[in-house]
Amino acid sequence: MTILSVMENELTGSLPSTTELPNLEMLYLADNNFSGPFPSFITNASKLSVLNLGLNSFSGIIPSAIGNLRYLEWLVLYYNYFTSSTQDLSFLSSLTNCTNMKHLELTGNPLNSILPSSIGNLPRSLESLYMNECNISGNIPKEINNLNNLIDLHLEDNELIGSVPIMINALHKLQGLYLQNNKLEGSIPDNLCHLNSLVELQLDGNKLSGSIPPCLGNLSTLRRLSLGFNMLTSVIPSTLGKLKDILYLNLSSNSLNASLPSDIGNLKVAINIDLSRNLLLGDIPPTVGSLRNLQYLSLGYNKLQGSVPESFGYSISLEFLDLSSNNLSGVIPKSLEALLYLKYLNLSFNQLRGEIPTRGCFANFSAESFMGNFALCGSPQLKVPPCKRTTHQKTKVLLIVLPLSTVLTLVVLVLLFVLLK
Repeated sequence: MTILSVMENELTGSLPSTTELPNLEMLYLADNNFSGPFPSFITNASKLSVLNLGLNSFSGIIPSAIGNLRYLEWLVLYYNYFTSSTQDLSFLSSLTNCTNMKHLELTGNPLNSILPSSIGNLPRSLESLYMNECNISGNIPKEINNLNNLIDLHLEDNELIGSVPIMINALHKLQGLYLQNNKLEGSIPDNLCHLNSLVELQLDGNKLSGSIPPCLGNLSTLRRLSLGFNMLTSVIPSTLGKLKDILYLNLSSNSLNASLPSDIGNLKVAINIDLSRNLLLGDIPPTVGSLRNLQYLSLGYNKLQGSVPESFGYSISLEFLDLSSNNLSGVIPKSLEALLYLKYLNLSFNQLRGEIPTRGCFANFSAESFMGNFALCGSPQLKVPPCKRTTHQKTKVLLIVLPLSTVLTLVVLVLLFVLLK
């Protein structure tokens, strides 16, 4: 096997166009400063199976002649300056000849094209497709469903419009679907619930509306669910409590209303939960305190009421807790002093009262953590009034010891008074 690797050497300049490497099977030129057009000699390396030109400054078009490399399995061109001379990314069609291709990565190239239907002509062997940050626009063509061996599909950080394809469930092997930070509209299709191998679903940063499909709770393999920064309404389905292996749950910056489901306490291995900037009502369920692996919890900017649960003291891994800008009342539980890893606490702009705890992690918090709660008291450095101390003086009972003769005289006088009355 012939391998040429000159990665991470900060080499510069253009590559020669006449180099003959007929037996070359793997070429790694990533993470240098090579520039110029796509090296033409590469398209003549007929035995090439791996080509990595990532993190350079190559520019110009990706030639259709790349389809001559019929043994190509990995094509990695990320973060260069490749463009497309046509709106249909014609080089994609040429890759049909690469019948063994498993990995195609074009991330970070200014392709400036509409995502063409010819994407469905890519080899059926393809397992991972990365076309994020490519300034791609248009709808996601239904032909993408032809790639039924895809495991990872990355189309995030583009200008895609339209809806999430309803028949995307044809990609039954899909483990990662990344469509975040586009301009997708419409509802989240129930058909996503048929992707039984899905590990990560990221649809945040779009214009999706409607409700969260309750059937997403049936995706038992799910580790990350990100639906934040959309226009979703209705409730948080209680069925999401069935996601026993979820690590990251982000539903922030929507218009979700109603109460937090108590089933949130079932997410035992969750590390990060962000439900901030919604319209959530009611009390914070005390079951949140059973999430001992939770490191990040944000419930800020909602309409939550009631008290801060004492059970938060059992969330021993918490490093970040934001309950700001709600309608929470009552005292700050002293149980929070036990959160030894808590580095960020925001309880501002609520209706909390009483003394701010001073021990444990509270020694490190500033006034910003508590501002906007006008009935709190504590240390002057927290910019709150000092707490009024009430002194409970014990009433001392003066015991007067009288002589026995005096006591007997008093008894006799009382008896005479009663008899003569």
